[in-house]
Amino acid sequence: MVKNSDSSAPLSVIVPCFNEETVIAECLESVKFADELVLVDSFSTDRTLEIARRYTDRILQHEFWSHGAQNNWAIPQVKHDWVLIVDADERVTPALADEIRTLLRAPACDGYRMHRRNFFLNKEIRHGMWGEDSVLRLFRRDRGRYQERRVHSQVELAGRVGWCREAMTHHSYRSLDDYMRKIHRFSQGGALNMHEQGKHSSAWIMAAHSLARFLKSYIVKRGFLDGTEGLIIAFMEADHAFLKYAKLWELENSRARSPVPPSPAPPGVTR
Repeated sequence: MVKNSDSSAPLSVIVPCFNEETVIAECLESVKFADELVLVDSFSTDRTLEIARRYTDRILQHEFWSHGAQNNWAIPQVKHDWVLIVDADERVTPALADEIRTLLRAPACDGYRMHRRNFFLNKEIRHGMWGEDSVLRLFRRDRGRYQERRVHSQVELAGRVGWCREAMTHHSYRSLDDYMRKIHRFSQGGALNMHEQGKHSSAWIMAAHSLARFLKSYIVKRGFLDGTEGLIIAFMEADHAFLKYAKLWELENSRARSPVPPSPAPPGVTR
């Protein structure tokens, strides 16, 4: 790992992961500039840890409940005051790494947002729901905390927020199979979030949200400019919305049912 050789504040990078053997090397390679690299693993069963040990000996394992809860558990485990959270499917570009080092020489804020350049099937998506994306990932560890949500947790910062000029890259859903594997967790978590907030669902709500999501992604946000990939993403967004509200409906309408006791056997008959 490349150590801090300038006057910038030392930086800890946290990478949460689970079974990411196909992408983890590229991710860890992109954050070698950090003073400390901490991998927080949810008990991977593939080669993730074997690969990660080439880059760091700071590997922690912790049971996963949600993305936000995992990061909140990890943040107090690091050594340095400044932390950068990077998911396994994200990359810190050399230009962003240089900018982070420059910012940390004399930080004017308590945290920094950065844009994400999203890639789908190896193509950069510039429009639609994925065209305008930013995340708060660089912050003082005593000032930031993730929301306790099941999915899509954001950092809540007690302090001033600045912006990075450079962007990180996000290589989500490298195949449609990859999307299908992840959509259950995202839709289930979203449904549980809404259920806990007292929201409701119905056939009309499922259909309306699904259609609205497609139109917003493909028409309003001009996803059609991204070609076939833009159309696929618009349908994926609609699918996600439909599943989320369908699972919310299921939560509302499910009832614990005790098994029906068997009827008594006629005299002289054994079961």
